Amino acid sequence: MKVRVFVLAMIMALLTSVMAVSAQDDIGTIADIVVAQAEEGEFTILLAAVQAADPAVLEALAGDDELTVFAPTDAAFSAVPEFVIEYLLGNPDLLTQVLLYHVVPGTVMSEDVVGLLEENEGMFTVGSMDMGNELTVAATDMGVSIDQANLNMEMLDITASNGVVHVIDSVLVPPITLPTVDPSTVTGDFVSAGSSTVGPLTQAIADDFIAAGYADTYTNAITGSSAGFERFCVNGETDFSNASRPIRDSEIEDCNAIGIDPIEIRVGTDALAVVVNSENDFATDVTAEELNLIFSTATTWADVREGWPAEEIIRYIPGTDSGTFDYFVEEIFEEDEAPMLAASNVNPNENDDVLVAGVQDNPFAVGFFGYAFYIQNEDSLNVLAIDGVEPNQASVDAATYSLARPLFVYADAGIISEKPQVGSFLSYYLSNVNNIIGEVGYFPANAFALNFAKLEILALTDSMMDGM
Repeated sequence: MKVRVFVLAMIMALLTSVMAVSAQDDIGTIADIVVAQAEEGEFTILLAAVQAADPAVLEALAGDDELTVFAPTDAAFSAVPEFVIEYLLGNPDLLTQVLLYHVVPGTVMSEDVVGLLEENEGMFTVGSMDMGNELTVAATDMGVSIDQANLNMEMLDITASNGVVHVIDSVLVPPITLPTVDPSTVTGDFVSAGSSTVGPLTQAIADDFIAAGYADTYTNAITGSSAGFERFCVNGETDFSNASRPIRDSEIEDCNAIGIDPIEIRVGTDALAVVVNSENDFATDVTAEELNLIFSTATTWADVREGWPAEEIIRYIPGTDSGTFDYFVEEIFEEDEAPMLAASNVNPNENDDVLVAGVQDNPFAVGFFGYAFYIQNEDSLNVLAIDGVEPNQASVDAATYSLARPLFVYADAGIISEKPQVGSFLSYYLSNVNNIIGEVGYFPANAFALNFAKLEILALTDSMMDGM
């Protein structure tokens, strides 16, 4: 990744502004700093975690060996579900692993970080004290990230007699290995419904689960994300929900009303594909502004760009129950669906195969849907680059493709407790998803998101797994 000069210049300016503050924060060892900040209400959960972990953690923070600690605040911990925090506090070995993932041997000051970023084109890795598992440090538009956490640019270089503390805004999660699930030992039926994008991925995992020995019945309905949440949160008909968008507050309220507390589990990433017929030889790259025109007020392709043919645009879009529809409206129309629904020649459908067929049948048609459906039909469709960026693994990983989006399933602790087969399947899902997701046509979730999801499932299913 090429570092933008202004990003590093901004970082250096911020560092200069905090150096004087940092210098007066030398109040003893790193352990002393954690205690002092906890007394001020900043590190109370971190201190509780250190005290609940293996005593070696506290000994290291109070010892003579120089260390660098990336310290999450109470606000950072508040983003972690309460049941996960409780699980960690009750499992010292895993808690120790998580805490040591926040610690790097030696003293790494902020100016050292900037120097390494300059030397390594904006990204480098450093080994943590958790079995040497590596943290990824990167320059971003916000400053500097450690894995998926951001450095607090106003709380850097808190120096101690045995190293330095840098404050971060998220809890880091190390690589998590879930207990092995043998599908042949899993009994009991279960049901899911929801997104037409996530549904094929879930079905591919289920097919693998069945091939590995699961002998009871699993039903996976393709309904669209909104309809899936209705079945999960209103009707209580399903055991988990597939979704290509985050759950809405109103849907959470519906879930809570029937005793369900929905838990978001990240399973992958989709790059939404905007496609045209393979005979279309003029549209290869569009801007986001042109994309807005294509799916709203433009009547012909010539209305979008000079030199394009004066042929009517035929539009194929997902139905309004689809998370794909919601995501596109949010990104391209700033959440106002009216212009797209009012467009001429618009053909909505919840079935992505119908959308694919519509674009295949007309050389002047255009449509959008999950990347997997483009991959399955790439011989008859052309995918459009957006603002010069095509959807692929590299652009998704670098977050440069503007229509990349997370994919989820939503589960519930009560359902998993009553139906342990659901927990077993979701554990199998997360353990195997990266082996299958590319075949379906999507991209793996980033390592942090997947490890966080595994930690959630581990907290939900650990006691069940022990009894199997």
